[in-house]
Amino acid sequence: MRRITIIGGGQAGLQLAIGLRKNGYRVRVIQNRTAADIAGGRVLSSQCMFSNAVQHERDLGIDFWSDTCPPVQGINFIVPNPDGSGTKMIDWTGRLDRDAFSVDQRVKIPRWMAEFERLGGELVIAEAGVAEIDACAAEDDLVIVASGKGEVGRIFPRNPDRSPFDKPMRALALTYVTGMTPRAPHSAVEFNLIPGVGEYFVFPALTTNGPCEIMVFEGIPGGPMDCWADVKTPEQHLERSLEILKTFLPWEYERSRDCALTDDNGILAGRFPPTVRHPVATLPSGRKVLGLADAVCLNDPITGQGSNNAAKAAAIYLRRILDHGDRPFDEAWMHDTFEAYWDYAQWVVRWTNMLLQPPPPFVLEIMATACSEPRLAHRMANGFDDPRDFFPWFADPAAASAYLAELKAA
Repeated sequence: MRRITIIGGGQAGLQLAIGLRKNGYRVRVIQNRTAADIAGGRVLSSQCMFSNAVQHERDLGIDFWSDTCPPVQGINFIVPNPDGSGTKMIDWTGRLDRDAFSVDQRVKIPRWMAEFERLGGELVIAEAGVAEIDACAAEDDLVIVASGKGEVGRIFPRNPDRSPFDKPMRALALTYVTGMTPRAPHSAVEFNLIPGVGEYFVFPALTTNGPCEIMVFEGIPGGPMDCWADVKTPEQHLERSLEILKTFLPWEYERSRDCALTDDNGILAGRFPPTVRHPVATLPSGRKVLGLADAVCLNDPITGQGSNNAAKAAAIYLRRILDHGDRPFDEAWMHDTFEAYWDYAQWVVRWTNMLLQPPPPFVLEIMATACSEPRLAHRMANGFDDPRDFFPWFADPAAASAYLAELKAA
């Protein structure tokens, strides 16, 4: 029986590990935190997962929450008027064909860890540095690294051809809250783009103590939403969140003014450069290991694709491993496996990186047209489920012009 070790027990690592166990592989997951550590710790992400990604969980029988998690039913895109009047210049909503869901990683990961062990997987709670990974590579048929932090993340060199940014493009913050007035007439990701300031989006989710809303702040570095460095307490974090809304997005403040934190750990702030790395690392012994998901393809959260990418990468890697049979997992296979994922992920990366820069006039025209063209709003909303559908018309002025003309003619 073939044995595979996965370093990192997050969305991608555990999803892949469970899939492999269900197909008879011996699987070891090395994770540096216990289930109790994760459940009682700080939030890890915002993780709004659209239907194609959730389907991969359902295919493995590990979607344990869709019947209790508040659904996300649409995308609402808003641009405030630049005159400071507190009114909206652009405001459109598209319904999703199938609901999206956001389950706090502090809920999901401990449950998946238990399921992995129930299926006979070997879960090791330990730090895994380069030496430990090299030892695993000597023992096993394949080692996959699904954690990009610390010493381990540095073994995969940055790919400058696929990484246009070498510094963080946003100052990021999360605030998990209860007590927000529900959006009417249906739930949605409310995506607010504030030119020159940043972005704010908010959506319903399920956390450790029940339903909540997740506020996501994306501030342009050096701008007025890059304001988290002096925040020292959870109470200050919530206060700063509401200050931003009151200043720039009064309609969001009105439904959030009575919010409370879900818990003292329901906050997060930081920044990182979106980075694509070379997917195969060479260890000191000369052995090779393969990177997975955020370890080698880390997106800014502005498009909400992180957990979606992780789920889709894990599904592609699972299929590639199963199809490979008893043949060696050599370096060529590793590169080909990542490229099979990159065939999809390149479009997510390109779309995300576009939104991190000031929108060109043709993109603003697309966004404005969606206010009066429901078919366009619907297509853009559902593009979050499969961003390949944004191309070429969202990336090329001529293609955009032709598509908008086609819509108007119809």
